[in-house]
Amino acid sequence: MSLHMWSKRWLRISFILLLILITCSLLLFVNLLMDRQNNNSNLSINQVRLAVNPLLLELEQKQQQLTDPATRDQLRSIVQENGVELTYVRLDGVVVISSTPSLEGTQLNLQSVLHYDLSQSAQVTDDKQSLNIAFPVINGTNGSQIGNAIFTVPLSMVVVEQPLTSAFWVMITLAGVSLMLGACLIAMKRKVKKHLLSPISQLKEHAESILKGKYDQPIQYSQVDEMGELYAMLDLMRAEIMHLSAERIRQEQAQKELITNISHDLKTPITTVKAYIEAILEGLCTDEQTLMEYMEVMRTHTDKTARLVEDLLVHALQELGQISVEPREVYSLATFQHMLQPIAHMVEMRGLNYEEPASIPNVLMQIDSTRMEQVLSNIVFNALKHTVPGDTIRIVTELNAGQFKLTIADTGQGIQAQDMPFIFERYFKGAASPSNSYVQEGTGLGLSICKSIVEAHGGQITFSSKEGQGTIFQIYLPIC
Repeated sequence: MSLHMWSKRWLRISFILLLILITCSLLLFVNLLMDRQNNNSNLSINQVRLAVNPLLLELEQKQQQLTDPATRDQLRSIVQENGVELTYVRLDGVVVISSTPSLEGTQLNLQSVLHYDLSQSAQVTDDKQSLNIAFPVINGTNGSQIGNAIFTVPLSMVVVEQPLTSAFWVMITLAGVSLMLGACLIAMKRKVKKHLLSPISQLKEHAESILKGKYDQPIQYSQVDEMGELYAMLDLMRAEIMHLSAERIRQEQAQKELITNISHDLKTPITTVKAYIEAILEGLCTDEQTLMEYMEVMRTHTDKTARLVEDLLVHALQELGQISVEPREVYSLATFQHMLQPIAHMVEMRGLNYEEPASIPNVLMQIDSTRMEQVLSNIVFNALKHTVPGDTIRIVTELNAGQFKLTIADTGQGIQAQDMPFIFERYFKGAASPSNSYVQEGTGLGLSICKSIVEAHGGQITFSSKEGQGTIFQIYLPIC
């Protein structure tokens, strides 16, 4: 079940329950009003007893004087003062004294006129303004019943007005709570729709846009709450996906350019070597000096081809995370002397000054000599791109904090500030020196490969540069 359908069903059930609560409250209130108007349920014998007790006492005390007219008049006076009417009947049904003198001496049917219960008396009373209630008259001497006093009392005397204050406030409270609950449900419905269902629907649309590759539309939410945090995280995800997509497109473009550049760079030296071989085979080298010059040109182009192929191979291994590094225990002195000899020759051939290490510490290390020589060659080759004849390339080796530290410094044009964050990234190529005609643009893989090889040895490579003053690379390698 969808959240939208669930919320609608839940709210519908809540409104039905609320309606039932309001209906029950109204029915209860109406029932209380009807009970209040029903006198039978509100009759009280206590007020009648308080009013007629003096009369009963007089009747019991003056049984012997009831034939005296003065006593009769006194009793009628007391009855009138109490606001009731009296009919005193003997046990045989003969009326002895009555507020209506014409009834005196008459015979009454005791079964029909004696009502000791208020509810029963109310049911048989035709006059709704008064009712008859009987009380037994007891002989004070022996405690036997000697007659019955039938009192006609106004209805107002026996009806007790039950206060509705508490019931009224209970009803008001229930009504208020019901209204508040209804308002809360309506507000909740609007809030759920505005702050939950609508944002989720918008999130769905944004997700569909991202799925279709449309990353440029920001995902924004105005409220600072949990939904706002979700929107912010989704927008960060969108920005990250957009960045990764742009990076992927850039890498794909860079790889295409790399293949194109390497194809061109390989074609040129191979064509040159082929041309010189054909010249030798055709006998154009008339002396040994010319032949050696041809061989030197062929070796230079062959080295360039080998370097390009090696870079391409290491790049492929780097893409797979499988750079082939096979460290072996070697002594640093002989190893680095062997590495630095061809580098010195390459630097001097370009017309630059070369400063070799004053001393090389002779310590036991675990390195792959071939890969480390590739690192040095790439860094120096990169330095040649940013130097001109007359500049200096200096190499220093030393022990530093238990590590073998190798420094390659040049006095060239340095690295531009905008290029510094990217020099170890693959395919990145900084601007080459316009005055150096010997240096090709390169593939943009050299320094990235250097970083991967050094880190595969458990080492670290850093650099510092200032435009116009040169660049310094520092390599830290662990020792045994």
